[in-house]
Amino acid sequence: MKIAIIGSRGYPYVYSGYETFVSEVAPRLVAKGVEVHVYCHKKLFKERPKEVNGIRLHYFSSIKSKSLSQWSNTFLCTMHAVFSKYDVILYVNSANGIFGPLTRIFRKRTAINVDGLEWLRPKWKGLGAKVFYLSSKMATRWMDRIITDADAMKDVYIEEFKTESVVIAYGANIRYSRQPELISQWQLEKDGYYLIVGRLIPDNNALLILEEFIRSDSGKKLVIVGDVPYQDEYATRIKAIKDARVIFTGYVNGSDQLAELYHNCFAYFHGHEFGGTNPTLLKALAYGCAVIALDTKFSREVLKSEEHGVYFSKDKDDLCQLIREIEKKPEKLATLKGKSRLRITENYTWEKITGQYFDLFQEMYTSQK
Repeated sequence: MKIAIIGSRGYPYVYSGYETFVSEVAPRLVAKGVEVHVYCHKKLFKERPKEVNGIRLHYFSSIKSKSLSQWSNTFLCTMHAVFSKYDVILYVNSANGIFGPLTRIFRKRTAINVDGLEWLRPKWKGLGAKVFYLSSKMATRWMDRIITDADAMKDVYIEEFKTESVVIAYGANIRYSRQPELISQWQLEKDGYYLIVGRLIPDNNALLILEEFIRSDSGKKLVIVGDVPYQDEYATRIKAIKDARVIFTGYVNGSDQLAELYHNCFAYFHGHEFGGTNPTLLKALAYGCAVIALDTKFSREVLKSEEHGVYFSKDKDDLCQLIREIEKKPEKLATLKGKSRLRITENYTWEKITGQYFDLFQEMYTSQK
């Protein structure tokens, strides 16, 4: 069985969720006897081997434009793929749904992982939101299988597009603290701080969490990991707030340093509003964090409601009061920390995720014979 994966930056380039997905799933598929081909953004690779870890690699260029780079690259990759002898083509990113008519014309069995509700994200206002919505709709009309990463996201696609989907979540790897001393570079101590990890964009709600934390008068610190790679009014507002308890680390590129920030925090704040199974939330569980999450159906699904998390709303003072209550009775968070990794082993291992993709590809492969 020959599978092509299109839409990520490539392999073994690890940058965000899609690349992590490819880096974890592709080698495991190879171990199951699948011939995997991954399409890569040529400009990101100084060295361009034809094969790494048994995965066949193809490199294509793109237009140097923020809005057209991904689509132009995917178009070139698609044109190569439709003339190649693949049994299934897997796209990642709902923006690539516009290529469904091409794969249908060439009678290629195609699946797409649509990820989150991109058209609702504040950064894609106006035309951008309409394009993402249209791409997602085209995927449901032209591609053979839609893959959503949560039951709640499956419901969205049924309600919005009248389309069923296959639910395959994201995964995470269990990890334990190895070098707790690494957090000392930020003058931090174990359980002495809350943690936020993510891009400083409105739908991750870092500003709301920061303001609520400051009003709580907590004696702990708040560590904010992340930024945006461009000038942005929202990110600037966040970073302009001055409080001795708040630490902005920017991007933390060292995986060991970032892991220790997770391992040793008092609690992890998860403010992500849109999307299905969020990789950062899974990482927090896999690294042993107690999770305080924005109350969304997506977070509740991952955390099994109150079993693995506590929740706050966007109402003023709601999180502030929750922080005060938790610090008076920290036993709840200690309980959450003690069983957080169980949620990963129960439902979100990469081995399980790979097995589900293998079964899907096998079904698509045999159905076309």
